[in-house]
Amino acid sequence: MSDKDILNDILFITKAECDLYMHGTIEASSPNVHETFKNVLLETIAIQHETYKTMENKGWYQAEQVQKQKIEQTKQKLANS
Repeated sequence: MSDKDILNDILFITKAECDLYMHGTIEASSPNVHETFKNVLLETIAIQHETYKTMENKGWYQAEQVQKQKIEQTKQKLANS
């Protein structure tokens, strides 16, 4: 397995973990559980970001560049909702 494949797997897994921890955070009924999920979520977000930046720097992951017009259209759509 190549370094690119390993990082791609880590990126995929951390994205899924962020989703789970986010739901755990918002659904937690006690402050301690809420805080625990929130802390783990923030740590996982940091790992995901580091992984993404490493892949981007190596040219293994390219984020799509969105035209400013599309951004403005989306902002207008959300503002009118």
